[in-house]
Amino acid sequence: MSFMSFAGRVLFSAVFLLSAYLEFSEFGADGGPAAKALRPKYNRFVKHVSSHLGIVVPHIEMKHILASTIFLKGFGGILFVLSSSLGAYLLLLYLAFITPVVYDFYNYDIEKPEFVQLFNRFAQNVALFGALLFFLSMKNTIARRQSKRLAPKSKTN
Repeated sequence: MSFMSFAGRVLFSAVFLLSAYLEFSEFGADGGPAAKALRPKYNRFVKHVSSHLGIVVPHIEMKHILASTIFLKGFGGILFVLSSSLGAYLLLLYLAFITPVVYDFYNYDIEKPEFVQLFNRFAQNVALFGALLFFLSMKNTIARRQSKRLAPKSKTN
């Protein structure tokens, strides 16, 4: 059972680790092609948030945002393989930030083909988010069960 759990964590985190590796290898001085693709979506998201919430989002260089996401995916993926809750939390943070920014289906009309593609990928990331929440809840449940079992029983005379 422990090998199956390890293999599942490796396969699950491979999505994040491979993506982080590809973005890191193309990073460059300006953030590379990933930063160029993320810039318009991030700007649209910031404008959307600013208009609806009435707050001003500070300007952040795109290469810093991309470096942060590479770190969250890479380090979180490695820790997740090692069955660390911190790794799961880092991957949750990454998904919570990047999913509404990159997969902005809400900016497209329903009839457009981009809407369907972005909505499907948004739903996949939500499913990954749910799987990480499930992992964290199972990890906490197993820890509580083991602590109850290992508690010393008092002797009655």
